[in-house]
Amino acid sequence: MFRRAPVVPVPAPPPQGSPGFLKRLRQRLNRGNSWLSYDLADLVKARAIDAAILEELETRLLSADVGVPASERILDGLRARVARHELSDASALIAALREAIVEILAPCAKPLVIERSAKPFVILVVGVNGSGKTTTIGKLARRCTDEGRSVLLAAGDTFRAAAIEQLQVWAERSGSAFAAQLPGADPGAVVFDAMAAARARGSDVLLADTAGRLHSQSHLMEELKKVRRVIQRVDPAAPHEVLLVLDANQGQNALAQARQFTAAVGVTGLVLTKLDGTARGGIVIAIAQELKIPIRYIGIGEAAEDFGEFDARAFAAVLTDGAGAA
Repeated sequence: MFRRAPVVPVPAPPPQGSPGFLKRLRQRLNRGNSWLSYDLADLVKARAIDAAILEELETRLLSADVGVPASERILDGLRARVARHELSDASALIAALREAIVEILAPCAKPLVIERSAKPFVILVVGVNGSGKTTTIGKLARRCTDEGRSVLLAAGDTFRAAAIEQLQVWAERSGSAFAAQLPGADPGAVVFDAMAAARARGSDVLLADTAGRLHSQSHLMEELKKVRRVIQRVDPAAPHEVLLVLDANQGQNALAQARQFTAAVGVTGLVLTKLDGTARGGIVIAIAQELKIPIRYIGIGEAAEDFGEFDARAFAAVLTDGAGAA
């Protein structure tokens, strides 16, 4: 069944002069002594950069969820530069650390390109319970409508009535159309009908929500594969993007989720959410190092403005410069 979202109050836009996305990321990700280069200047003061300082840096990388493989890659490069006497002080060490992080992240910093030739361009959004899938869909829908695209949201999470209601609210806020069935309906049927509705309306983008599931629940992962097959019956080229939403607070468990969802449904892009709730943004580096999956967006809060494209150099600067940096 296709229906329009009910009219609901829409929050007022942020006041003029509100902090930009990068500034908010800097304020929310690094608090207190959490950033990677915190106090390194004091550690290095009055002595050369040595093995003990690099060992301290390694501890910080691991504590920030950068993971062993990525930490080893970063430290190997820094040790080689120290051996060549290229890093003489704290500022040089921090700059080299930043560049090493950028080297890992840059290949994954690929914005989502919505091809206008695919009509609708189908984005299947997946992830575990509580990762922020529905909110991410709402923010992405608003982004698309702001760009002049027509959007249809499909409430494929039929297990939670609240998820359907939440998606309705986002449909109204973003000016999107909305397709849903009653709670408990077959998710494949919901998405199938949404595909037909999107085609009939000439929608540019179809964003399909799915029920949250643990990556270890094989029967639910099989159901997710079924939803993908249903989409392909309507359009063999779809879904054009399988977007996995990961909660950055999950640390190394987020990496395990990315592995399993990629194996099951062929993840083509990532969204890292709730970076405002963690001081350990290094999991982004760990995922980039191992999986090489494009990181499309990051989220740092609940508001639609707290959602932006992933910028490798800006993210590395935030991790290494700390909250007080310009």
